[in-house]
Amino acid sequence: MPQNALDPFIAQVRASWGPLTTELVAQCRSHLEGLLRAAPSEPWLAALLRDRPASQELYRDPDHGFVLMAHTEPQGLYRRPHDHGRSWVLYGVQGGEVEMGGYARTQDPQGRVRLVKRDATLVRPGAALTYLPGDIHDTLCVTGPALLFRFTERDLAREGRQEGKITRFVEQDGVWTIDAP
Repeated sequence: MPQNALDPFIAQVRASWGPLTTELVAQCRSHLEGLLRAAPSEPWLAALLRDRPASQELYRDPDHGFVLMAHTEPQGLYRRPHDHGRSWVLYGVQGGEVEMGGYARTQDPQGRVRLVKRDATLVRPGAALTYLPGDIHDTLCVTGPALLFRFTERDLAREGRQEGKITRFVEQDGVWTIDAP
């Protein structure tokens, strides 16, 4: 029997890993949902629940490059619309509730980029959502503190800061548009 839920999660994802496919996303999401059911008494999870880090890396795969992060968010924290560049991402909620809104990128007749909100999903403990390359979303911590796990196929810090591949949006005159550098 495994000592914790984190080690089997890593082994399962490594065994499933390959090019982006529907099956890979479904398998990784299922593995993440299993991790969300970990007992709060497991030392790694107990430490997260006790310390409530804003951001903590739980695992970085040396061969495949995927990364598992934990984020604790206070109630009311809003993260404005953004994409994840070339990466696909899974978000799972371990505790609290987070609303995640989905957006479509459009252009007005003058060619200016604007976002249209298409939906909002209340993500509760045990549930995970998938965002594929190019998907745009925002997050709002509705019930907090919330503990989220973010699984990314690659290092998003590098993707965003070093390579400039992540797009963040700003609100201007009531319209979400591209954040000018």
